[in-house]
Amino acid sequence: MANEKILGEIIVKLTNRPLYLVTDHTGLTDKQFFDAIEAGCQNGVGFVQLRQKEGSSREIFELAQKVKAITDRYKIPLIIDDRLDIAQAVDAAGVHLGQSDLPVAVARQILGPKKIVGATAKTLKQAKAAEEMGADYLGTGAIFPTTTHVKTVHTSVETLGKIKRLVGIPVYAIGGLTADNVEAIDGAHVDGVAVVSAIMKAEDPAGATRALRAAVEEVIG
Repeated sequence: MANEKILGEIIVKLTNRPLYLVTDHTGLTDKQFFDAIEAGCQNGVGFVQLRQKEGSSREIFELAQKVKAITDRYKIPLIIDDRLDIAQAVDAAGVHLGQSDLPVAVARQILGPKKIVGATAKTLKQAKAAEEMGADYLGTGAIFPTTTHVKTVHTSVETLGKIKRLVGIPVYAIGGLTADNVEAIDGAHVDGVAVVSAIMKAEDPAGATRALRAAVEEVIG
């Protein structure tokens, strides 16, 4: 019964959060970076993932603290990309793991059942394995080419739909998605969309977030 209650709490955290912001500090001042995150939180983002590849552990920890201060104000879960230690240190809502990071099962064992563990899955095999190891949601893509400096592999909308049908956990499409092209994933029946540059590099992050949220809701129904 206790495990069912915890699972219920996780499902609530993942419900009605169709727009997922993944951060990128590249080319931005600190003010632009934090302002973009705050604009996203104010205008429809349901999750924020701190993706910070550069810097010492101390620098990433301090950055995570500042980002969490923003997300906490809006009661939005903060997910830390890759760094399980940073997620624990700032008491983030959870961690997101790629295929070269710690196994999902190990993260779940360390974090316990109450934290969110997300996983990147680009194939049916990866998706099923992540679910079986205890992932709470999947990030699948790249659907379109991206402008981020993270190495990506193209994922077809057909594969995206197959992954969604295969697993029983939420699936987020990621990779070059914008308000203008998100209709491409119509029919895959995913639970939401994760974006980076569409908000972080927008001239008007607040307006971009509102437009994205509306477009995503129209596509996923």
